[in-house]
Amino acid sequence: MFHPRLRHTPYVLPGLVALSTVLAPAKAHASFLHGETLDTVADVMSWIVIIIVPVIGIAVFWLVHILPEKVAEKRHHPQAKAIQCLCLLSLFFGGLLWPIAWLWAYSKPVLYRLAYGTDKVEHEPPPEGKPPEPVPPVVAETKVKKEGGQS
Repeated sequence: MFHPRLRHTPYVLPGLVALSTVLAPAKAHASFLHGETLDTVADVMSWIVIIIVPVIGIAVFWLVHILPEKVAEKRHHPQAKAIQCLCLLSLFFGGLLWPIAWLWAYSKPVLYRLAYGTDKVEHEPPPEGKPPEPVPPVVAETKVKKEGGQS
């Protein structure tokens, strides 16, 4: 298959690597820093690990746990406030409830549609100074029918 002279060429590269390892200098340095500079860098790194990393970790944990709430509001889910409550509970239970909130945010509210005739609700902020008036869609339709005289 191979030419007789090329039969031993696959062994050349590992041999060169082994030879260069043996001939390499024996002196190695663990760090490029020495003395007081090494101590200062170690102190700064320890403060970063003790203070900054946990703060960033908590912030990322919180941001990930409010994702189902944001998805529910974006998709106009009628139970967005309940999903928000489940997300907050998940923060206190170490994230165990988070997958349930995630699935709930992406689910279609079939029973809500059967009860109210729609599966989407507009989530608008209330006007300043007035609390929002909760009016289910079915009640709003019956008011229009009664006012229009079609009863």
